[in-house]
Amino acid sequence: MTTTGAEIIGLALAGAGATHAFGIPGGEVLALIQGLDAAGLRFVLVKHENGGGFMAEGLWHMTGALPVLVATLGPGVANAVNVVANAMQDRVPLVFLTGCIDAAEAETYTHQVFDHQALLRPVVKGSFRLAPGAVAAGMAKAIALATSGQPGPVHVDVPIGVAEGLAAEAPCAVWAATGGLPSSEALDRARAALVGAKRPLAIAGVDAVNEAAGPAITEFCRAHGIPLITTYKGKGLMPESDSLCLGAAGLSPKADRILMPLIAQADALLLLGYDPIEMRIGWRNPFALSQQVIDIAPAPRSHGMHRADLPLIGDLALTLQALAHSAPPRWTDSEPASARAALRAAFAGTGDWGPHAVFATLRQAMPPETVVTADSGAHRILVSQMWNCPAPRLMLQSSGLCTMACAVPLAAGARLGRPGSPVLAFVGDAGLEMGAGELATLAEQRLPIVICVLVDQSLTLIEMKQRASQRPNLGVDFGGLGRGTDFAALAQAFGGHGVDVRDSAALMREAQAALTRDHFTLIAAHIPRRAYDGAF
Repeated sequence: MTTTGAEIIGLALAGAGATHAFGIPGGEVLALIQGLDAAGLRFVLVKHENGGGFMAEGLWHMTGALPVLVATLGPGVANAVNVVANAMQDRVPLVFLTGCIDAAEAETYTHQVFDHQALLRPVVKGSFRLAPGAVAAGMAKAIALATSGQPGPVHVDVPIGVAEGLAAEAPCAVWAATGGLPSSEALDRARAALVGAKRPLAIAGVDAVNEAAGPAITEFCRAHGIPLITTYKGKGLMPESDSLCLGAAGLSPKADRILMPLIAQADALLLLGYDPIEMRIGWRNPFALSQQVIDIAPAPRSHGMHRADLPLIGDLALTLQALAHSAPPRWTDSEPASARAALRAAFAGTGDWGPHAVFATLRQAMPPETVVTADSGAHRILVSQMWNCPAPRLMLQSSGLCTMACAVPLAAGARLGRPGSPVLAFVGDAGLEMGAGELATLAEQRLPIVICVLVDQSLTLIEMKQRASQRPNLGVDFGGLGRGTDFAALAQAFGGHGVDVRDSAALMREAQAALTRDHFTLIAAHIPRRAYDGAF
């Protein structure tokens, strides 16, 4: 059967589980978008390619649908570099389709033309330029690479002639990645180390989330009396109400001062899909030579952040089943329980109003199954410590790249994928201003998410670092003469509901009202400047 290259691309993506594509059209991708539509992928028009990539990620977190981002040549590609780099560092299997002109034309035509592959290669797992007669093969390679091992973005450059040209190609099967089990010898050594451990401690992260290993981790830790620390990305792998769950770690010095001494007391560390790309410099080489480090991962580690005495490459859930053993009495003192209590006390907050009160009030107002997204900034560090997650993927954020302007589009994608669940985005005022255009996308797509913007007219996290290093206040405060952005009016202008709040009672009322609306609500929570001092 003869079809177009664009239709072959669409069929390959649909066969791999893609349901949507996000982006902004240009003349060079019109045939490509048509091919995606013919294959059943819904194209969602966004206001910036960066937002489109995060929407694709949010949808993937909810449904597992292969995330697809489309950009036209030149400026479209350049706009998307940030979200592609984020997908690389946050382990998201983003398929990034870009339009380009045909090779012969590129020899004599330069308008908007540059080497997309050279630009993107440092931030993708691979970059492909599709060729006539091998479109299906090229797509199969790209999809397999994006989804195998540690997931990550793959770039596919699609020449206009390839997208529009007729082809007679049979579809190519995508090789499914199978983790399998480590060798029996490696499993025996790891099991023996665990059997002899009296104070084992587990740390889990993004790879465990991507492998849906939460139930296996929870069962193993409970059966063997092993406390669990997670990264921010791993929140909810074990229900955070569980007495063995010590919450998230990696960015808060206050949390580290509680968790690092506990780690130092462990005689064995069990790393469960733990990728330290989320962690700050204090987590470099945190394990003593006297401690046994067992590292279960989907692919060999090359980060150099810490050593692994017993590296186990394989499927996490299967490997944990193979490591089951008769557990000796463990942690016979109260150290893990004391650390858990200290963490809760450290982030309880004081006073009637401020960021602590905002997060505590909204946790009370929102249903347990609420999907929460958090932008980068001071608010993210605090809310990640305070917000209780009963399951994974209920708090989405940029943890590897830590980029701003991700929370609202992540929330949009999550709501598209899980329309029956409430979705709440936390964002700072600067982050919302950076990506405000996607408020129009929320209105156009009729996505009734709740946005809480913390308004203090400052790049607070950077201002805190500036002050701590005794530097002058430069380039971190904004709002001119005290008149900052009117976020409530901005929400109304974009077709949503906007409101200002300055106390917990008003916040509770507005959050409950927001859950009844069929369009987005933006709650501007005005907090004092320097309200995060000492918070994390």
